[in-house]
Amino acid sequence: MRIALDTPVVDERAARADLRAQISRLEARGAQARAGGGPRLLSLGELEARRDALAASVGERGQVADVRAARLLLERVIADPAHHRFVRIPLAALGEPGCGSYHVRPRLGLLGMLAGWWEVKLSSGCP
Repeated sequence: MRIALDTPVVDERAARADLRAQISRLEARGAQARAGGGPRLLSLGELEARRDALAASVGERGQVADVRAARLLLERVIADPAHHRFVRIPLAALGEPGCGSYHVRPRLGLLGMLAGWWEVKLSSGCP
């Protein structure tokens, strides 16, 4: 390996160790600033704020799981409508805008229901 004469050689181990030490000092200062200098009891307002933040976080995760479940159901419905007769999936459950819904209906009405002809339709659903 050739090194150009004008390129400075840096000892990366020492630089990495120095950076790690600086980071740990900054993290320790940040932890002390967040803790307020030591253990303490949280006020009622602080407890409510933490509860609200956690509830929002859990709610967002729950909504994501609900949307995934609805999309999985839609995939199954499209793949085999005859086994999902009269299932209705609103667009809101899929996380999409609008007031429509996907629903499984017999093709050609009563004749299609008796013949086993089922299809998935997307209705606008808006008044």
